[in-house]
Amino acid sequence: MKEAMKIFSCYSIKGGVGKTALAVNLAYFLKDTGRRTLLIDLDPQGAAGFYFRVAPAGSFSPADKKELGVDWVRRHIKESDFPGLDILPSNLGYRHLDVFLSGMKKPRRQLDKSLSHLDEDYDAVVLDCPPNITLLAENIFRASSVILVPVIPTTLSVRTFQQLTGFLQAEGLERVRVRPYFSMVQNGKRLHRETIWEMREASAGFLNTEIPFATEVESMGIRRAPLLAGRSHSLAAKAYRALCMEIVSNH
Repeated sequence: MKEAMKIFSCYSIKGGVGKTALAVNLAYFLKDTGRRTLLIDLDPQGAAGFYFRVAPAGSFSPADKKELGVDWVRRHIKESDFPGLDILPSNLGYRHLDVFLSGMKKPRRQLDKSLSHLDEDYDAVVLDCPPNITLLAENIFRASSVILVPVIPTTLSVRTFQQLTGFLQAEGLERVRVRPYFSMVQNGKRLHRETIWEMREASAGFLNTEIPFATEVESMGIRRAPLLAGRSHSLAAKAYRALCMEIVSNH
């Protein structure tokens, strides 16, 4: 019997914290373990698709009430250069998704409904999510098997994580599995060390693996490939592999 499709969402209210870096490396890792994987880029910036050298999706028209259906999803999926890993790239028109969703019945469950139809095609779906709390984000929360939240060990990043957990509690979504992890860690900084210790003491659920601040991560934009696809022996790549192994082993 086929195991149920897992949906891994890389999400943060705050931008620039490393969610896309995890999304592309996790998708590659899942593919490498033999899972049929779909990476969905929901961020209008389209960085995840860019890393895989995939052109933006076709135009998205909020006026068409069938646009978010599974037929539209399947029509815009593209193969990557890595067999077993497909990409649903983003488009600037995705910035209208919230307006579109608000006009539909059960507007907080449309993504879950669309993705459920892909269960026979894929073993895993990775969502690279835009950095905000919107109606689309509420769809993401309800559709996800787990929400992976990068947290830089600084005051503002910690604050946005607390805002997220507060929102989920206020909306009755505490059951949603949120797994934060520390990103862009600089252990030479006392603030980072102390913040990590304090957050691990105060909040259960932090993953053990920490992603270091490293130029190799930024180089993905130049090479346009996941770290795990080319620089697998670098310190950052080893950290991402360990993090991906930890995520998959827990889900």
